[in-house]
This record gives sequence, C-alpha cells and structure tokens, in this order.
Amino acid sequence: MVRVVKSTVLDAPADAVWAVLRDFNGHDRWHPIVRDSHVEKGWPSDRVGCVRNFHLQDGSNLRELLLTLSDADMAFSYCLLDTPVPLLNYVAHVRLAPVTDGDRTFWLWESRFDTPPGREAELQAMVAENVYQGGFDAIRAHMRLT
Repeated sequence: MVRVVKSTVLDAPADAVWAVLRDFNGHDRWHPIVRDSHVEKGWPSDRVGCVRNFHLQDGSNLRELLLTLSDADMAFSYCLLDTPVPLLNYVAHVRLAPVTDGDRTFWLWESRFDTPPGREAELQAMVAENVYQGGFDAIRAHMRLT
C-alpha cells in the first residue's frame, strides 16, 4: 500500500481556508487540474455520502464519495469510486488546524492506495505533486496568499 502525506502552512486564518475547502464540490473553482464538477442526485456538497462527478482538464472523468465531514475538526475524508488512473482503494483525508503564531493555517492532506505492481513510485509522485502540491499552490493563488 502506498501512503502520501503532504502538509503546508498558509498565511490565512483556518476559518477562511476551511470556508473554501469544506465545499466538497468547489474544487473546480480553485484547483487547476479540475475543469468542471457537479454533485450527483442534486445532493448538497456537505452531505456525507454525496458523490462529486468531475472532469480533469484532459477530459478524464472521476467520481469521489464524501466519507466524513467535520466542521468542528475542520476535516473531511473521501474515496475514489471511478478513475482512469489505477489508484485502487484510494482514501484521502484533509485536515486543517489553526497556527496561532501569525493566525495561519496548517493543512494536512494524506491518502493511502494500492497500485498495479511497479507503478507505486510513479503514482505516489503524481498524487503528491500534481494533486496535493498543486492544490496547495492553487489555494494560495485563489486566496491571494502568494
């Protein structure tokens, strides 16, 4: 099993960052690899069990299920249901915490998944850099923190 753990500190209050990230269907407004997104069945994007169905910029279609969402903990978990990339049994967790020194935010994004034999390093790097680091950088730009 592959594990990816990435974290960063953002120069913004945790509540402000959480207001953006808690919208499970809002990633098309800030993540550059996401072209469009909608929640199936018209469910709200903060309802545990909702499925976001989205396209990447290359046209690939993915579906992810919201497993948990906690405003008190500023955290959510999700899993991949359908993806053209062989990230098998993929489950991810996002958690924010206030950094009181400077009113900043600690952001942890981690996942575990299986891959076809021999593709572990490639897919681990793809998730870590294209998805997670790309997301960190995109939130900084979206919130004008750069």
